[in-house]
Amino acid sequence: MSTRDRGGDRSADRTPDRRTLIADTAIDLVAAGGLRALTHRAVDAAAGLPAGSTSYYFRTRTALIAACYQRLAELDLADLDTDGPPGPPMGRDVAAAALAGLLYRWLTAGRARQLARFELSLEAARNPELETDFHRAGQGARARAAGILAALGAERPEEAADLMVAWADGLLYDRLAGAFARSRPAPDLSELTSVTRRMIDAALSA
Repeated sequence: MSTRDRGGDRSADRTPDRRTLIADTAIDLVAAGGLRALTHRAVDAAAGLPAGSTSYYFRTRTALIAACYQRLAELDLADLDTDGPPGPPMGRDVAAAALAGLLYRWLTAGRARQLARFELSLEAARNPELETDFHRAGQGARARAAGILAALGAERPEEAADLMVAWADGLLYDRLAGAFARSRPAPDLSELTSVTRRMIDAALSA
């Protein structure tokens, strides 16, 4: 019988779920109201947690933001596992279609999370204490991109991955927060597929 079933000390069972809830709530707050909306008290209230819960797990605002970086990376990698390009063998068309589907998801259902990611990334540029956490959070996606490009025949997959990630981030930012984001038509999967195919071709020729 587990400690949960016995009604005993459940802190070991509860801690990971509580930390995830706090990080998810913090990300939602940033997406809705920017960094100014991110306080320990606001996270407690939005998550329905007792006052002081967020500060118990993440003593400082810097620690809370670092937790957001980690959680965003986990969610993005989970999306890559679910919707991203499959493993080898695969062709460029298959990879482009999968990448387009992933970007489409992040521009629609995942829009708020990506806005929060951009907002939170600016804090790392201002706060040296966050640089390491932000860098670590970004390594997973770049490693995944390098693996995909290597499978497609890239001679220098790490360099190609840097380009792909930069282009994908640029596209997301332009469509979500750029000067014409509000006036652009809704995301179109076929148009995104054409764009991602060109991105892949360019990365592989670099």
